[in-house]
Amino acid sequence: MRCKIIYLLAFVGFLALGCNETDDGNPTDPITLYEKVNGEWGLMSLKMVDEFAKSNAVEPSEQNLSTLFNYEDFKIRFSVDSKMEPTTYEVLGDVPPLFAPSGYWKLSAAFQPARAEGVLIYLYSDAAKTQLTDELRLISVPGSNEEMEFQLTRVSNGTAFVSYLFKLSAIH
Repeated sequence: MRCKIIYLLAFVGFLALGCNETDDGNPTDPITLYEKVNGEWGLMSLKMVDEFAKSNAVEPSEQNLSTLFNYEDFKIRFSVDSKMEPTTYEVLGDVPPLFAPSGYWKLSAAFQPARAEGVLIYLYSDAAKTQLTDELRLISVPGSNEEMEFQLTRVSNGTAFVSYLFKLSAIH
């Protein structure tokens, strides 16, 4: 019985010491995808997928572009303002453009949706965000590993014919 009381007192003491931060009652805003995407990202890999060949089981259907055409120098910067609202993006490095190398951006959702539909990164040519130039599908959301993936798909007459899968890591 005496051991149980000692263990109980030790446990209560541990709880009291572990709770030294007082809750001030002010809620904090949740972390948005804008905060996670914000910053400069360097290319880890770039893969081109021939969607027609892939859908018809023709090989090869994929090509690694990471070391071709200076893509090892590819970087992209997504910027936000002080309120974590999206502003501009810019592709850095001397690489052939797969989408407009600079402009404005926003996400289709500020938070990761519960369903698997994913989030789109909309790219615009104007600050008012009325002239859409491209859509990038956010495949992998940045988290503790500070990596993200997005996909650019080219479509003709409603059919995807080529896509580019960018795998990036945060640059500090």
